[in-house]
Amino acid sequence: MTAAVRGTDAAAPAAAATSTPISAASKTTNRPRGIYALGDGPTGRLRVTHLRDMKRRGQRISAVTCYDATFARLVDAAGIEIVLVGDSLGNVIQGHDTTLPVTVDHIVYHCAAVARGLPRAHLIADLPFMSYRNPDVALQNAGRMLAEGQAHAVKLEGGAEMAPTVAALVAAGIPVMGHIGLTPQSVHAMGGHRIQGRGRAARERLIDDAQALQEAGAYAIVLEGIPAALAQEITDSLEIPTIGIGAGAGCDGQILVLYDLLGLNPEFQPKFVKKFAKLGEAVVQALATYRSETQTGAFPTAEHSYSDPTAASEAAGTHG
Repeated sequence: MTAAVRGTDAAAPAAAATSTPISAASKTTNRPRGIYALGDGPTGRLRVTHLRDMKRRGQRISAVTCYDATFARLVDAAGIEIVLVGDSLGNVIQGHDTTLPVTVDHIVYHCAAVARGLPRAHLIADLPFMSYRNPDVALQNAGRMLAEGQAHAVKLEGGAEMAPTVAALVAAGIPVMGHIGLTPQSVHAMGGHRIQGRGRAARERLIDDAQALQEAGAYAIVLEGIPAALAQEITDSLEIPTIGIGAGAGCDGQILVLYDLLGLNPEFQPKFVKKFAKLGEAVVQALATYRSETQTGAFPTAEHSYSDPTAASEAAGTHG
């Protein structure tokens, strides 16, 4: 996803008719308000089946990108349903201009870190640039995402042309989320980050792409950077959930890059991003205060220092 737009036991969508019943333990689990009637164990883990049930019930799905265990714990505590370890880490973590330098090893490493801090949310790993150029390569790399990265599913970019790869992954027991519209891995082919789906031919192509991905077995699709009316039309035509970013309010859910919605990069302000906090300013202020107190000697105080209780008694014995 644009600076973007992240278990093997989850069945393919065709087999996911109903969600697993909630155990008595999961009903009493302490989870944020609004997180109920989901999950199939003491941790209330969300599965692909639950996400499809949310669409049927008209419940909106919240999703964010995440790249480390500390933020993962905070995201999970907030009740977010989907966490994507996105190749956007190339932008927000590595400082690149595009997502293209991100490798499979990078995603596996960050996904494993996120998994360790994420007991409840549904975890998706992005397949990075050129890591799914054919079904055989995709199977090898997606398998690593689940086995080593502990992801529950993978996401890949592309429309109807990716249907054979999606079908191969699903047949191997790997849930797949699709991604159409503005696909950042194709930034050079698209001539930059441009809104997609404008004009009749482009609109019809995206509608066909969404149907092809659903028929291939994808359990959800990210719609990025397309007109809101088109996103609504695609959403209404599908049985599987759509997750929007820069695609209006008609999608079944929304995803944003965690660093963007928290305001950690105040200068980055595309039209589709809402900053729900200004943590960038708060971080700078905290660091400036730390620097000032270090220079003046106000930090550390006795409260932040250790002592040796035996030193005083030994000194008293020496002078006794």
